[in-house]
Amino acid sequence: MSTTPGLDWFKSSHSGGDGDNCVEVAMRPGAIHIRDSKDTRIQPLAVAPEAWAAFVGRIVPSCPVI
Repeated sequence: MSTTPGLDWFKSSHSGGDGDNCVEVAMRPGAIHIRDSKDTRIQPLAVAPEAWAAFVGRIVPSCPVI
């Protein structure tokens, strides 16, 4: 069970078929929550939307900013 209830988690469509070796993300207006899909009981990391957009922009330059 997640330690952060009420969040809608998703994984990249590029994740592997078994889906247990990636990160999951949940977006809220004030924070982007990130967790390891292998152990969803661990408290997720929360970052500001601007920090997430900068991170994604660096790893995927063609990705639109949220």
